[in-house]
Amino acid sequence: MILQPQEIEVWYLIPAVRRELARYLLKKGFNQKNVAKIIGTTEASVSHYIKSKRGNEIKLPVKVTSEIEKSAARLANGSCIVKEIQLICNYSKKTKFLCELHEKYSDARLCRCGCCL
Repeated sequence: MILQPQEIEVWYLIPAVRRELARYLLKKGFNQKNVAKIIGTTEASVSHYIKSKRGNEIKLPVKVTSEIEKSAARLANGSCIVKEIQLICNYSKKTKFLCELHEKYSDARLCRCGCCL
């Protein structure tokens, strides 16, 4: 089955990004309730991210986690979660990490579309 790159983002990338954002914010001293509010999810979801029960399907490369850490710092200072998620998704496209995920989780290699580029 050929999946759209956007489906890969929604099913794999964004949950992993939220997981890492939650972990960084907790390290910065925020409690689960505040982290949930900041990243736009529930406390139960934050708990699942911490316990690796959600957002654990992919391993993020260091180049992406370093961007997530910067986003977490901005979120701690009041930045918008939508903006930060978009920045990270765009960075994942720019560095071709999304292409790697697309090839891994889809039959995109069959169409050789280059749409992730």
